[in-house]
Amino acid sequence: MFSHPDFEAYDNVGRDTEQIEAAKHHTATRLDLITWAQADAAAFLADHPLPGSALPELDLAAYRSALAAAQSPAEVSVVTQHLLDAAAPVLQAVSDCLVEAAQWRNRHRDAPAGSPPKLLMAAASRARDVLAVADEADLARLRAEYDPAPAPPLPAPGRPSGLPPVSPGATSAGQTRGR
Repeated sequence: MFSHPDFEAYDNVGRDTEQIEAAKHHTATRLDLITWAQADAAAFLADHPLPGSALPELDLAAYRSALAAAQSPAEVSVVTQHLLDAAAPVLQAVSDCLVEAAQWRNRHRDAPAGSPPKLLMAAASRARDVLAVADEADLARLRAEYDPAPAPPLPAPGRPSGLPPVSPGATSAGQTRGR
């Protein structure tokens, strides 16, 4: 079983699905792992104190109010772009920290796909992707409003739409003569 002293076998009373599965497979839960790491790193945290609360929260009330009042794609876009500009430094900083965690002691260099360093690098990239995807969606909305794709050309008179032109040597069965 586990050599860590905090591990106890779980019964099902008052336990969630993760805890029940962990007991069945003799594995630790997410909370077990985090609790053990925090206990083992207590001296380290005393030497390197970290903030005790979440990052400062971005006040979204003004953005939500403006979105509720928006009447046009341009107005929605202005709010969206302001929000992305406000969130970009925080998401970039989070991404940078995740990259540093992935590169810890150069374990990322030859790490296989799916390993912790590769997963952290993917998370760092996805943190920045949030901004790119939101910007892409906003620009698509603006393009639909200001620069819509041209309508497809109408078919020539006497020719059904969507069918290729008939070859001059074709018969009614679609085969060419003389072959």
